[in-house]
Amino acid sequence: MSKIVSTEKAPKAIGPYSQAVIHDGLAYLSGQIPLDPATNQLVSGDITVQTERVLENLKALLEACGASLQSVVKTTVYLNDMGDFPKMNEVYGRYFAQNPPARATLQAARLPRDVAVEIDAIAAVTR
Repeated sequence: MSKIVSTEKAPKAIGPYSQAVIHDGLAYLSGQIPLDPATNQLVSGDITVQTERVLENLKALLEACGASLQSVVKTTVYLNDMGDFPKMNEVYGRYFAQNPPARATLQAARLPRDVAVEIDAIAAVTR
């Protein structure tokens, strides 16, 4: 049986999807974009600022699922411009400093609300 998870500490779903779904001990997190959960507005700033906001949103959602950054097993990073990869990767590396998860990084023609980055994740639920 699946469990739907939502939290006010991450941006609300802006469509017919769940923030996260837990199934068989894994949390499947929907892609996060750089929305401030308090205002539901995009953060202003470059790829560094946007990546930090996305990862903070993922972190909050992971906690709501009973998981953590350390229990993430796979992420997918979607970039508007692959030229932003080095700066995104530097921020990403700070959040996943030890035993980083498997990852795919793709350049997307266009992301929701024309953001520079979106990241989704799969994590083992620890509680």
